[in-house]
Amino acid sequence: MDATTLQTIANQRRADAVTMIHRANTGHTGGSMSSLDILTTLYYAVLSVRPQEPHWPERDRFLLSKGHSVEGYLAVLADRGFFPKAELATFSMAGSRLIGHPNNQTPGVEVCTGALGHGLSVGVGMAIAAKRLQKSYRTFVLMGDGEQAEGSVWEAAMAGANYQLDNLYAIIDRNGLQISGATEDVMALEDFADKWRAFGWDVAEAAGNDPQSLLTYFETPRPAGKPHCLIARTIKGKGLPFAENRKDWHHKVPSAEQLLEAYAALGVKGVDWA
Repeated sequence: MDATTLQTIANQRRADAVTMIHRANTGHTGGSMSSLDILTTLYYAVLSVRPQEPHWPERDRFLLSKGHSVEGYLAVLADRGFFPKAELATFSMAGSRLIGHPNNQTPGVEVCTGALGHGLSVGVGMAIAAKRLQKSYRTFVLMGDGEQAEGSVWEAAMAGANYQLDNLYAIIDRNGLQISGATEDVMALEDFADKWRAFGWDVAEAAGNDPQSLLTYFETPRPAGKPHCLIARTIKGKGLPFAENRKDWHHKVPSAEQLLEAYAALGVKGVDWA
């Protein structure tokens, strides 16, 4: 799939996600918007999955470690056919399986996530299992940059290199903001790429809101014998003029007027499920 088509899909999924947040009156807007080009590129162009057979043994594994940014993830899973899109209207409603973090009762979700710092450790285990079972599936873990302050991330990073897990990809949504402010003010990360290299990983950077940059990365052969880290530089709140680069939109609900503004900015007329 070409980058232009992926961008169109990502913007429609942004519309889905911001509509879910508005209707539910709760949700993590900023991180869902920044990560949607990554999610779209993975699910429409990179991952080997079967939506009608979510537990297919040979599927690539994906883990959303930054589980609070679930809205975009659910929008993508629904559009790919893992569950009916009409179910998005139940997000965060009583009795719904579509709750504020990934829930493994939802088709397509591998594990419950959202306790930050845990996703990469689970991903390491999945990648080790694939090696030992001589399976060809790959494991992809999407993390936030604020999440990098968790020590368990670095324990997992050390293990990934130790076991030479070249079937493991850590993707970091590097939008530079977390709930309490800029990452460099809260817990400085730079020189971020050198830190990952020091832990023995193959490291690259990409424009995380540019599907072509992401496609180029995933289509480029990676070195054998090392796990792979992609630092995807993004904009928090991407696509929403009122939310871009605003830390207060980490967890904030758009008004009805802002929802219409979002649709206009994204170039969509609305959603087909509400």
